[in-house]
Amino acid sequence: MVREILSTLLPDFLVTVISIVIGLSPVWLPIFLTGIFLNLWLRYVRTKAHIKNGGLLLEIKLPRDVFKSPLAMEIILTSLYQRGGSSYIETFLKGKYRPWFSLEIVSIDGNVRFFIWTQPKFRQLIESQFYSQYPGVEIYEAEDYTKNVFLDPKEISLWGTTFKKKNKKGDVYPIKTYVDYGLDREQEEESKIDPLTSLLEFMGSIKAGEQVWIQILIQAHREMTMKDDAVFPNRPSWNKKAEGVIKDKIDEITGADDEDGPRRALTPGEKDTIAALERTLTKLPFEVGIRGFYIARSSAFNPIGITGLIGSFRQFGSPHLNEISLGKNTDFEYAWEDFRRIRRTEKEKKLLNAYKLRSFFQIPYQYALGTKPFIMNTEELATIFHLPGQVLTTPTITKIPSRKSEPPANLPI
Repeated sequence: MVREILSTLLPDFLVTVISIVIGLSPVWLPIFLTGIFLNLWLRYVRTKAHIKNGGLLLEIKLPRDVFKSPLAMEIILTSLYQRGGSSYIETFLKGKYRPWFSLEIVSIDGNVRFFIWTQPKFRQLIESQFYSQYPGVEIYEAEDYTKNVFLDPKEISLWGTTFKKKNKKGDVYPIKTYVDYGLDREQEEESKIDPLTSLLEFMGSIKAGEQVWIQILIQAHREMTMKDDAVFPNRPSWNKKAEGVIKDKIDEITGADDEDGPRRALTPGEKDTIAALERTLTKLPFEVGIRGFYIARSSAFNPIGITGLIGSFRQFGSPHLNEISLGKNTDFEYAWEDFRRIRRTEKEKKLLNAYKLRSFFQIPYQYALGTKPFIMNTEELATIFHLPGQVLTTPTITKIPSRKSEPPANLPI
């Protein structure tokens, strides 16, 4: 009966295909339903585990003098490369997942502060790493600066965005890092060029009633397998992909892909590209999501704050490699796309809640606004998040007023 009805509405070959699919439903339907159940079950047990693990926000107070290069931060980030290997029981019964961290640079009324959000069990690890690399630094558990900000279009102007790597050839191509700026070499403090200072100077220049938030969420990358990550694994190792892309690029530049083609000397730009690509494979890869917010009281709103946020990472770009550019945001290009501001309010609410919960790799706001993670290695991350040295002149950055020292050994008791 069903076949006869379909034959009157569809071509014969479609009727045949539909009949075969229905006939094989006892085979594929249980598999399909099992996959849906396991995905929902994973969401449940991981949400339960995440609530149990909890989270805390640590504020990093800079010492008055920082003489370390971003390499010190790269070493700290290496310690955060927690792949969290697990068994089937840990994954599907206990909800174990790869831990993630949130590196945050925040300016409130022009006062610039550094934070790291983490699970409480990693607090000691983070503190010990910072104390070993940055003598004089102080780390405190801080009150969450986001908790007093709520979506209220009548009182508060809010603009949020995500960022992405721009190169269409993929995130294998790195951004311009501190190594490219020469910060890995010994040099006089006044001659250093730290690209992060441009961002911090902008954040320190905003006025009372304004806030700028930048959130860099990181999670150790690894090949996706059923045991560790997903019901239906679909992602190979990034390292294998990177090796292939780098080989193709080197062959393209050197002409090795054409045995009969002419050979030529490499240009300085091509040499830098090959060196940066090869250096990429020597660093640990993280999956990354970057968000930014400009928030202001309606009376203090300044559109330059949005312009500054959009250009925050421009100095890390290279025409031969990659750059961090604007991704999906809360704006709509045309007014008719958002009648009575309903859709924009919903996007602002989703992105703000995702920021507050530091949710990106897991539900409830996994890949909010449809933004997928991209890969950055430890060198790239240390470039966009590190403790700046004396070259930074912003007076509003939070620093420890004086250096602490140990009491003399012969002090009488």
